[in-house]
Amino acid sequence: QVQLVESGGGLVQPGGSLRLSCAASGSIFSINAMGWYRQAPGKQRELVATIISGSAGSTNYADSVKGRFTISRDNAKKMVYLQMNSLKPEDTAVYYCNAKIKTTWYSIMSDYWGQGTQVTVSS
Repeated sequence: QVQLVESGGGLVQPGGSLRLSCAASGSIFSINAMGWYRQAPGKQRELVATIISGSAGSTNYADSVKGRFTISRDNAKKMVYLQMNSLKPEDTAVYYCNAKIKTTWYSIMSDYWGQGTQVTVSS
């Protein structure tokens, strides 16, 4: 059993900042990429940012958040973070943590999702 638990969402004014955290736990052999997705009401879930494992820690961002959001991870703690600055009303959405995980050495890499955390940007 694998669990991803997000925290850090909330209500913030435009221009403000929030930091999301996601902790992975359970039967985990290895974690490859970790990332954040979001889904606004009436819209499809979209990628926000991803980061792969390893010392390089290559990152990928949606164009809409480049320069404002920063993704990072702590491999030892099995955690991923999303620092969100200069927040805009259009950033309002439920943010989901995602991780590509192998539960044993012989299993395939599978996608796991958190339950989501609400981020609301409003004055």
